[in-house]
Amino acid sequence: MATDLPLLRLLQLASPGLPVGMYSYSQGLEKAVDDGLVIDAASAGAWIGAVLQRSVANVDLPVLARLYAAWERNDGRAADDWSSLLLSCRESAELRAEDRQTGLALQRLLAALGIGEEIKPPGGTVTWAGLFALAALRLGVAQREALLGYAWSWLENQVLCAVKLVPLGQVAGQQLLLNLAEEIPSAVDCALRIEDERIGGGVFGLALASSRHEMQYSRLFRS
Repeated sequence: MATDLPLLRLLQLASPGLPVGMYSYSQGLEKAVDDGLVIDAASAGAWIGAVLQRSVANVDLPVLARLYAAWERNDGRAADDWSSLLLSCRESAELRAEDRQTGLALQRLLAALGIGEEIKPPGGTVTWAGLFALAALRLGVAQREALLGYAWSWLENQVLCAVKLVPLGQVAGQQLLLNLAEEIPSAVDCALRIEDERIGGGVFGLALASSRHEMQYSRLFRS
């Protein structure tokens, strides 16, 4: 289990204060609110929970585990392949752009901190998960804890978006975090057991909202 310094490093990596611009993305949630699909704490919890179970748990987390293993054995080609697979699972241009843009931002940050500038995927495919895995490995965070931190970071950002967009009160947002966080450990355990050929999945509502967000007239978020 993560202890002491690795735990603190994981908290830093998963923090919403990490300067990678994650706060700029809602992953379609802004359009879901605009369309009246998410209107209160209950519907926000249903939306975020569905994405967690059907997409993050079946795509992001299993790929993150494999990215971590690839960096652990210094296999940049495998890391590039898994990042490419992750991008292919993104159903809209905005979701793919988010992965690349946050990944590049984290790559620049790691280089500035002297953590990961010397290893880059040979094919140049940069994703948020790919650089998150590299950073976690370099900071001494174990694989399972890295997946927990990644999922928590995603969840917290989604809830913060809901607090701004619905809008929700701060207490309601914290209650959502408290409830939905209970699903993360089992999602991580499933991700660590899933076979390569079973990686995949999606949420139609997310894909539709994200593609429609590209044409939304007035918006706060980039996705």
